[in-house]
Amino acid sequence: MTREEIQAAAAALDAAERTRAQMGLLSLAHPGMSMDDAYAVQAAWVERKRADGRRVIGRKIGLTSKAMQAALSIDIPDSGILFDDMLFENDAVIPGDRFIQPRIEAEIAFVMKSELKGEVSLDQVLDATDYVQPSLEILDTRILRKDPATGATRNVCDTIADNAANAGIVLGGARVGPRAADLRWIGAIVMRNGEVEETGLGGGVLNHPAEGIVWLVRRLAEYGDFIRVGEIVLSGSFIRPVEARPGDAIVADFGAHGRVSCQF
Repeated sequence: MTREEIQAAAAALDAAERTRAQMGLLSLAHPGMSMDDAYAVQAAWVERKRADGRRVIGRKIGLTSKAMQAALSIDIPDSGILFDDMLFENDAVIPGDRFIQPRIEAEIAFVMKSELKGEVSLDQVLDATDYVQPSLEILDTRILRKDPATGATRNVCDTIADNAANAGIVLGGARVGPRAADLRWIGAIVMRNGEVEETGLGGGVLNHPAEGIVWLVRRLAEYGDFIRVGEIVLSGSFIRPVEARPGDAIVADFGAHGRVSCQF
């Protein structure tokens, strides 16, 4: 993609989010689009948000579990940026006019006390983590999931450009030291309106949720970027996304680690 095409795609994504009207698939408009192009579109959109006064508070990693990869027919992780206006309090009521087609994922959030850059190990990720906490990620799609004319579906380039489909985050439950529990066995029962929709364990994310952060740090290094002190990092969902319809109450029960919830 040319610089002009990248900027035009970022502007279209920004308009889609503001107007809550989805745009067409970038992968159809630009058949030769690469993952590097997609991250360039995401970066251009991020700069637009920053120019509007929004502050980066962290990162999200997506498509790290077999459940999520199967749900979206995508077999490689991706990442996006968290902004301050995406953060909701536990038990928050989400405004009905905020999102287009929201869905919910349950995951373990890492809050960092040290920088992470370059080649890192799982132990280095844990050493750099202040605490982990239960979380819900709110997904949204500014790009159509499926093209009505051709039947083509979003691919990984569409998802990356769309800020890895990130739209919101809810933190709740207990703050846990990164080595105070076996993160592979921290899991959740996710309910919608009191009915169980999904269950999963942290081990569903690359066998250990910190491995998602290892992947992210190494990927960021390719672009001269890194994880900063105080950033929140969503390590990846260990459940398939749950549709969040108007009036739905979503609760993720993390057992001994508490609950995190929101209502639409």
